[in-house]
Amino acid sequence: MVEIAEKAISARTAVARAALRMLPATMRVLRSGRAAKGDVLAVARVAGIQAAKRTPELIPLCHAIALTKSEIAFQFSKNLLIVEARVSALDRTGAEMEALTAASIAALTIYDMLKAIDRGMTIERVALYEKHGGKTGSWRRGAAE
Repeated sequence: MVEIAEKAISARTAVARAALRMLPATMRVLRSGRAAKGDVLAVARVAGIQAAKRTPELIPLCHAIALTKSEIAFQFSKNLLIVEARVSALDRTGAEMEALTAASIAALTIYDMLKAIDRGMTIERVALYEKHGGKTGSWRRGAAE
């Protein structure tokens, strides 16, 4: 791990997204809330929040940070579901890894709960979309590319 003791504690936020591509019929089951394993979005939301909290246990050189908020939101289209993880912390290092982990695990949870009806689902475009705080300030996907 890198040394962060000399860095100032500051408010930090990060937003990451993952996209799940699925058959329109799978999307209808998801939106209906009637999947065989239960309320897919509720379980995925909790899984993503838990993942943010457990990131340093999963990523070997990731610092444990003082999370102040973790939330998961969903955006729907015909055959694409966007999972968005937004994480906030007060600490010496950023929350990017927590947001990326949260989005990834929420997406994997959705795959697990719907795979019986659509094994061909794909998880695509897992990426950081924005971060704020710390020495480097703010960054947004697209603005720096």
